[in-house]
Amino acid sequence: MSQSTISASNAPKPVGAYPHARRVGNLLFLSGVGPRIAGSDATDSGVPGLKLDKNGNFLEFDFEAQCRNVFDNVKTILEASGSKWENLVDVTVFLVNMKRDFHTYNRLYAEYFKDAQPCRTTVEINALPTPIAIELKCIATIE
Repeated sequence: MSQSTISASNAPKPVGAYPHARRVGNLLFLSGVGPRIAGSDATDSGVPGLKLDKNGNFLEFDFEAQCRNVFDNVKTILEASGSKWENLVDVTVFLVNMKRDFHTYNRLYAEYFKDAQPCRTTVEINALPTPIAIELKCIATIE
């Protein structure tokens, strides 16, 4: 079975040694995708709606902006990999604060996945490697 790795030049750079995605046969596995803005790197938060002070404390926080950007980043990686939004079959969502963010996330998810509804799992975690509040792990098909 053929395999290949994909790095999407117009998506945020990974914060570790991994590709944006790996194709195995007609399946596409995306590495964890966060809301960072393309062109930002691990030393620059580059997160929409997030401004931190010098100690890493929130000065501004807009979870909806992070949700919208993480969905845009997933779409960018899918398209760079030869797939599309409608080909998503499974989405695992990591939230750092379920109580605060789930309602907003669920509302936006319903908006973005109105026509295509993959399987979904949502879990709360302690932290992510950068100061983001959401990350998606996705599986899609490639036609």
